[in-house]
Amino acid sequence: MSDVEAYDARVRAIRAYNQPILDDFRVWLEQSGLSEKTAKEQVNKIHFFTEYLVYYEPLKKLDEANSNDIRMFFLSWFPYKALWASVTGIKSYLVSFKKFFLWMEETGRVSPKTVNNVLTTLKEGRDKFLERVAPYNS
Repeated sequence: MSDVEAYDARVRAIRAYNQPILDDFRVWLEQSGLSEKTAKEQVNKIHFFTEYLVYYEPLKKLDEANSNDIRMFFLSWFPYKALWASVTGIKSYLVSFKKFFLWMEETGRVSPKTVNNVLTTLKEGRDKFLERVAPYNS
């Protein structure tokens, strides 16, 4: 198996692993009162993050993501890969990420320490994340 084939196989395996997590999150969002459309939008935001997690080495599953991944996603990857990047969009993403990681903790998929670090990153990095996409709004 070539390096490219091995990489593709690893990406496929991670995507298959992540899919039930995304599906369960969508169900939870709908059960918590969100409309199907809103739940799908929130899940799509997390799905976009999964693309980042398999873009660079080391490849990661959703339940392996940490605060550094969040920081790099919002500072380096999102502004350049998301053609729709905007201040409003980032704010919406921050809400989705907060809900997702709190749900991941609630369901035992990540540790409370990981969630605390992610929430701190989202809060403390918010202004910097917004700054990174501001030039694309003019």
